[in-house]
This record gives sequence, C-alpha cells and structure tokens, in this order.
Amino acid sequence: MKPAIYLVTCIIMLFGLMGCVTFNQALYDFELQEVERPAQAKERYGEQKIVTTQEAGVNKYVFEDEMVRVLWLPTTDAIHFSLTNKTNHSIKIIWDEAAYVDVDGSSHRVMHSGVKYIDRTNPQPPTIVVRNGSIEDLVFPTDNVYYSSGQYGGWREIPLFPSTAYSVEDLNTKVEPYRNRTFQVLLPLQIEDVVNEYIFVFNIKNIQIK
Repeated sequence: MKPAIYLVTCIIMLFGLMGCVTFNQALYDFELQEVERPAQAKERYGEQKIVTTQEAGVNKYVFEDEMVRVLWLPTTDAIHFSLTNKTNHSIKIIWDEAAYVDVDGSSHRVMHSGVKYIDRTNPQPPTIVVRNGSIEDLVFPTDNVYYSSGQYGGWREIPLFPSTAYSVEDLNTKVEPYRNRTFQVLLPLQIEDVVNEYIFVFNIKNIQIK
C-alpha cells in the first residue's frame, strides 16, 4: 500500500473509532433542602414554604414567602432560577454581594446571564425586578471560567459537577466526593433600602450512572 493511501486509511479508521466512543453519564438529583433568611425577613414577609414541582420529568423546586417566589433548576453546568417579585416595590438582586458556596464550603464570586466572560471580575450592576414582575437568570461561579490560548483556544467553562467519563469506574471516582453533599447560593435581595440575604441550601441526594 502506498504511504499516502495508508495514511488516509488510518485517519478514516481513527475517526471511525472516535465515532464509536460513548461516554458514561452521571445524572444528579438535586433538592432544595432549606432556605435561610434574616430574622427581620420572617417578621416582614411571613412564613416560607418549599414545594417540589415536576415538568417533563425534571424536578424543580419552588421557594415562596410574601416577598418572592423563586423557582430553582440546578444542573451540572449552572444553577438556573426564575424569580417573581410578589410585592408592590421594586426588588434589586445585588450581584456583587451574591455568592456560590461549593460542597467544600468555599465561597465564590458569581456571574449571571448577560455578563461577558472578560468582564466577570468587574462590578456587576444589580438586576431590578419591578413590582409584581418576574425575571429568569442563572448563577455561575466566576472561578469556573478561564481563557485557553493557542490555535484552538478561547473561553472555557468548568462544570459545577463532573458528569461524563469514558468508563463507569472513572465516573464513579469523579462523582463520589459529591454524593449526599450540600452547596449553597447566597442571593441578596434589596427592597426599600433593606438588603435581605437569602441563602438557598441544596442537597445532592442521589447520583445515577448511565
């Protein structure tokens, strides 16, 4: 076989083998375990409740008091939420005071939808939720964004939790430190010049390998 033809054949075989490679996937079952609020928030905005809803087989968690209704959808890539202002006053989400606390208890600055990667360490203006209005957004730690140089470089994101691997053994090793652990989102909500720090505590109650 001529060298050129042999090289082409090897490349075709290599891509064929790559196409046959399958990843094992970890499916996380997240749960909104509790919500911590300042004492004055309870006095002003009443009792809280946490409700589990399901849409298309996906669990979503709703926190609600007399101030806000927040629907949460944590994933391995980001923590998505929808917030409804139930009051007759505007609410500000103070992003520069918000935080993501990982399973090891380390606190991280966060970014949200619409923030450019290159601006992730700059001050972020508050998001204003008008009275009786709603917004959809997400929370993502800025530490999980980096720039890779080189010909095929660019901005990259590190997932919040490992979710794929070539072998079941490798994936089990990766996800084991996260089983039955908790992580938190601190969301400071300002209303009438008062900042209320809502801490949403999530539990990783199960991880399945597919």
